[in-house]
Amino acid sequence: MGRKKNNRKIFENIAVVDAGAKGKSVAKAPDGRVIFLKNAIPGDVVDVQTTKQRTAYYEGDAIKFHTLSERRTEPVCEHFGVCGGCKWQHMKYEDQLFFKQKEVINNLTRLGKIELPETTPISGSEKQYFYRNKMEFSFSDARWLTKEEIESDTQIDNRNALGFHIPGAWDKILDIDKCWLQQDPSNAIRNTVKEFATQNDIDFFNARNHTGILRTMMIRTTSIGEIMVLIQFFQEDSAKRELLLDFMKDKFPEITSLQYVINGKANDTIYDQEVICYAGRDHIFEEMEGLKFKINAKSFYQTNSEQAYELYKITRDFAGLTGEELVYDLYTGTGTIAQFVAKKAKKVVGVEAVPEAIEDAKANAAFNNIDNCVFYAGDMKNVFNAQFIEDNGTPDVIITDPPRDGMHKDVVQQILNIAPEKVVYVSCNSATQARDLALMDAVYKVAKVQPVDMFPQTHHVENVVLLEKR
Repeated sequence: MGRKKNNRKIFENIAVVDAGAKGKSVAKAPDGRVIFLKNAIPGDVVDVQTTKQRTAYYEGDAIKFHTLSERRTEPVCEHFGVCGGCKWQHMKYEDQLFFKQKEVINNLTRLGKIELPETTPISGSEKQYFYRNKMEFSFSDARWLTKEEIESDTQIDNRNALGFHIPGAWDKILDIDKCWLQQDPSNAIRNTVKEFATQNDIDFFNARNHTGILRTMMIRTTSIGEIMVLIQFFQEDSAKRELLLDFMKDKFPEITSLQYVINGKANDTIYDQEVICYAGRDHIFEEMEGLKFKINAKSFYQTNSEQAYELYKITRDFAGLTGEELVYDLYTGTGTIAQFVAKKAKKVVGVEAVPEAIEDAKANAAFNNIDNCVFYAGDMKNVFNAQFIEDNGTPDVIITDPPRDGMHKDVVQQILNIAPEKVVYVSCNSATQARDLALMDAVYKVAKVQPVDMFPQTHHVENVVLLEKR
């Protein structure tokens, strides 16, 4: 039954049947349209209030729960539901894995119209919390207030926050007490810095008025216990900056790399900013199977170190190297996969658009005494051409790990022109992967599919596909 309320509809006793894109759940309205819900999970029976109406679907919220799903579990984080980070924390982990696997298979078969072999069960993460090696927090002097705080008459003097952006509100920061995503001492560093800065009148940033000093804080950790902290200041105040950084250096001697940026521009990305090392080294090291990777403040590195290792092992296994192959590693980033497979290949050629990443890749290869890897910087669709193949040789295996929007159609075409025996396609977005696989379907059959969970408590899923020539 549907009735109107403020131009919004209410549907009663609706069964939630599936998990959909971007972590939302899926139900069916009485008129046959799909409803996307933010706050329910498959198996719930709910009353829904719509928030958006389109020709083919509604968006809405569950406003009353009649039956709670057996897939539910109690969220561990006090910030769950307000913070947009771990959208699936109220779903049991084995059910998260079930829906991730289902999404990958659906995308490949429905979007890509690909014939699949039997798919290996998803590789779950041993750690379901405290698995991220990089977190970015924002300072604000106008923290997000809870509904209770707004409705109470209490005067709130301290509005300082150090935490995450509220989804859909660019200037609103949720103050975080304990985050379950990054191992200690991440929470201690964040809370201690917030307290010290507040006590010592070091002003927090105001995104609307462009006032204040403290802007963001990034914490990176590695599996060998190294820690990098980077504080971003909106403007220079050397006395207050040194006061804070000296305090951090003394309070947390375990910080390997303490750095800062003075960034007065409109956005807080640091890629075009000068990063200054205040104490320790300007980099930290991650280690994987005896290889050491140097990570600086601007480096890209997979955010879940332990699962990155699993992902790379699957990739190397799918490539089936014997030591005789010439391998191309497209979208190589800082060359981690390239170096990881190098000892089983004759030669590896890595290509990446970001010049700094290629500098990192070359430095890491030299540091690891790997002499059978070469790296090139440039836009893939321009670099990866006939001349490039002539200069570097025709690959036996191509490994490709493109960004979320998949491969450029010219890159796909060039792979088809070369037609190596095997292509290993690593993807963080199985929808664009499906599109690319469809383009390659005439020449390649999918021989293996292996989803990998890199981000427990979220809907994100990686997928590795082995393509073999028909």
